[in-house]
Amino acid sequence: MTEQRVARRTFLATAAAGAAALGVGRTGLLGAAELPSRATGSAPVGIKLGVASYSLREFPLDKALEMIKALHTPYVNFKSVHVPYEKTPAELAALRRQIEAAEFQIVGGGTITFDKDTDADVEKYFAYAKNAGMPTIVCTGAPSVLPRVARFAKQYDIKVAIHNHGTEDKNFPSPFDVLAHVSKMDSHMGLCIDIGHTVRTGTDVVKAVLAAGPRLFDMHAKDLTDFSTRDSQVAVGEGKIPIPAIFRALQTIQYAGYVNLEYEINAKDPLPGMQTSFAYMRGVLAGMA
Repeated sequence: MTEQRVARRTFLATAAAGAAALGVGRTGLLGAAELPSRATGSAPVGIKLGVASYSLREFPLDKALEMIKALHTPYVNFKSVHVPYEKTPAELAALRRQIEAAEFQIVGGGTITFDKDTDADVEKYFAYAKNAGMPTIVCTGAPSVLPRVARFAKQYDIKVAIHNHGTEDKNFPSPFDVLAHVSKMDSHMGLCIDIGHTVRTGTDVVKAVLAAGPRLFDMHAKDLTDFSTRDSQVAVGEGKIPIPAIFRALQTIQYAGYVNLEYEINAKDPLPGMQTSFAYMRGVLAGMA
């Protein structure tokens, strides 16, 4: 580990606060003039940091909840490894009670794949989400299934956040590919911007956030040291993604959703990197306050 990386870990929060206050990214990618700003006199909008439970996919639900406690956030988007699809409505209700009794808030579920375009195959996921207390489904699927998804989203009053998956995704590599489909659909239809996958397509995440506006329902946060390499993921704050600029853009659009850390590396021991990520993001927010 280099001296620069040690210093980065040691002074993580204060460096982040300073960067945000100055309106620059860690790597100087964005200058103050390039950052979106709030209207003069407007109140700051709180950005809620949460966890995508996929980050803890190697652990059972009770252990995952214990680890999330260490991150000091109540907000969790649950993957099916922790809240399984095959559970009965009664079992899903019991899991919901367990989660809420531990003082966590279920903010969504997924990523869910709508892989078949039939009423039965689409509706089963909405019934699952309703029984599990999920107000938002983070999902993917072929564009052809979206009208059917929109119909059930309205019927169940559940938001649908279509997740972009980068260069490997033939349907929705970039947030702009999602927006092209959902922008004129029912208001329950929106997107989840995965900032790591977004930068790998060469898309400016800040511009994507501003373009999404009220259609942005969820965000997956991660960081990369190389925008061309998926495997270059590191703890948030140790890569090149301009987190302060992204948070400022979220503030500009008065984002009401959650920024959920999706820590896909170090699956057997993710907590240290997740704690580092939360420390950095909290430092950025402190500098913006």
